[in-house]
Amino acid sequence: MSAKHPIIAVTGSSGAGTTTSSEAFRKMFNMMNVKAAFVEGDSFHRYTRPEMDVEIRKAKEQGKHISYFGPQANDFPGLEQFFKTYGEDGTGQYRRYLHSFDEAVPYNQMPGTFTPWQDLLQGSDVLFYEGLHGGVVDGEVNAAKHVDLLIGMVPIVNLEWIQKFVRDTRDRGHSREAVTDSIVRSMDDYLSYITPQFSRTHINFQRVPTVDTSNPLNAKGIPSLDESFVVIRLRGIKNVDFPYLLAMIEGSFMSRHNTIVVPGGKMSFAMELIVRPILQQLIETGKIG
Repeated sequence: MSAKHPIIAVTGSSGAGTTTSSEAFRKMFNMMNVKAAFVEGDSFHRYTRPEMDVEIRKAKEQGKHISYFGPQANDFPGLEQFFKTYGEDGTGQYRRYLHSFDEAVPYNQMPGTFTPWQDLLQGSDVLFYEGLHGGVVDGEVNAAKHVDLLIGMVPIVNLEWIQKFVRDTRDRGHSREAVTDSIVRSMDDYLSYITPQFSRTHINFQRVPTVDTSNPLNAKGIPSLDESFVVIRLRGIKNVDFPYLLAMIEGSFMSRHNTIVVPGGKMSFAMELIVRPILQQLIETGKIG
């Protein structure tokens, strides 16, 4: 942790709401005149998409599994070193993983490839990470210990699967059979490297649909935010004004002493109300409690 070069990480799988949180943080950074360096967790994948396809086939032939959730496909030591370096002197290098043709065309590259490594924004006030592994721990690797504010975006698992089915079939052209195989193949790594992070977070935002998601394999669409509640759990953060939050967020209620539930459509508003004073304190003192 660094008072001079704080790190904020939003961790969660694709479709979990990390994009919504990134937009909320961009808004807060602009309002607070904070100069933020942004990095996506996909920077630390080990393989391009064609290379990953080869690794998946090789693993399957050996009766093993490999997924984007685990250490075989990600450079966890590199991620920890990146956080450590930024915390020490505010520098580091990143690249982008280009998911789609729209992302790849400006770089004259194919989807599923990386841009060249480049230096982070110079003179930044804070590093903002959004991706799968902001709070990952694996053996001697501990990326979480370098993060000053760790936030989890965590849909319930049926909703997460629905989001994956819809995204991968509609936007990435995969078959439903291929998506099902990916979920099954990834389960061990998900339980070992993704789920434990949410016990290390300072704040979790968990979206819970209020519509039937009993069979995610047959879903045709993603429940909207207005068809959801968001369960927000805070840990290790002092002086949270819950009565103020309840008064400001219509339809909210407390389910536990450290947990507030808000209508899904109010998630971004709730995030700003909760996180902005924490962010202000972090920038000023390097502490959140």
